Amino acid sequence: MPRAFLVVMDSVGIGGAPDADQFFNGDTPDTGANTAGHIARACSQGKAEEGRTGPLNVPNLAALGLGDATTLASGLQTDLPPATTGLWGAATEISKGKDTPSGHWEIAGVPVPWDWHYFPNTNPAIPDDLLALIRQTAGVDGTLANTHYSGTKVIDDFGQRHIETGWPIVYTSVDSVIQIAAHEEHFGLDRLLQLCKDIAPAFHALKLGRVIARPFVGTPGNFTRTKNRKDLAIAPPSPTLLDWAQTAGRDTHAIGKIGDIFSMRGIADSVKGSDADLMQHLSDRIDNAADGSLTFANFVEFDTNFGHRRDVSGYGRALEWFDAELGKLLPRLRDGDMLLITADHGNDPTWVGTDHTRERVPVLIAGLAPGKIGQVGFADIGASVAHHLGLTERGAGRSFL
Repeated sequence: MPRAFLVVMDSVGIGGAPDADQFFNGDTPDTGANTAGHIARACSQGKAEEGRTGPLNVPNLAALGLGDATTLASGLQTDLPPATTGLWGAATEISKGKDTPSGHWEIAGVPVPWDWHYFPNTNPAIPDDLLALIRQTAGVDGTLANTHYSGTKVIDDFGQRHIETGWPIVYTSVDSVIQIAAHEEHFGLDRLLQLCKDIAPAFHALKLGRVIARPFVGTPGNFTRTKNRKDLAIAPPSPTLLDWAQTAGRDTHAIGKIGDIFSMRGIADSVKGSDADLMQHLSDRIDNAADGSLTFANFVEFDTNFGHRRDVSGYGRALEWFDAELGKLLPRLRDGDMLLITADHGNDPTWVGTDHTRERVPVLIAGLAPGKIGQVGFADIGASVAHHLGLTERGAGRSFL
């Protein structure tokens, strides 16, 4: 039986979303954002020389069709070599969001049927009754920040006060999310995770996408976030690709934050860690996954470490690292395997602001006959993976295989 590996390069958009003018970073619409294309252009122009040099060196992704897909999605020409080995195309999202759950659920066949709840960019951004719930649940008499903030800057600005008071740091963004940061030693990791778990139902009832625990360590001036992040996402509104596979008796395995995004529904087992750890897990699955199995992976550090921080060189380095690791995996695919690489949204490091950008995403497939898919929908990805695995359920999409 064929196997499927569905890999999300978190935020590696390729521009060209037709409704980008309806999504914003501050007052600037996302029209013209292009994560992969603008990184490639910056590298070719010598504007991404920190820790790397020269044109973007991603021969495996290019051979699968990354450059061609970028041009198809947005019209932007890159210096990337043309596709030679991949089945490639570009996918467009219909869900009304440029966040993690929207992208992943629709990729798995379930577009979001509601409008997400968002907190306004005010100070405070979170209503008093919800802040009171956080205080009561945490057993404290205050919270810090309480507004839109960068996740790395908020711990720099409020970390010392957090240690002094014991108050959790509460913040949000343009995404449908509430994030709570706390020091693993002074506040306690288990306490933070339990706090987020306990308050999540109240926020999910508002149709807020995620409650995220953001633990950190260190001392004032040297705080760093840890890999113990926990996303408590609202459950998908209907069965997804993972459910379809599990119901059919297939082995389902989640790598990275997939387990959190799908509330562990349809997932037999899940592993987390740094992207380097996750790449090793993916490598192990390629060698050992059962026939007929589905492995669903997310590599988040493109987004968290470089996109939100608007670090073009760092993003370029991450893409080159991923490409080099991909080159080690491709020769080990078995006959009949499908390795499909895509993304959930954009996060153009050359763009204004610090938030996601509304973009089309690449569809790059190894293991099948090479060729051009063309323009497809996010949900068509899930339908195509289901088709490859021989599953009867296809969700909202249509297979392009």
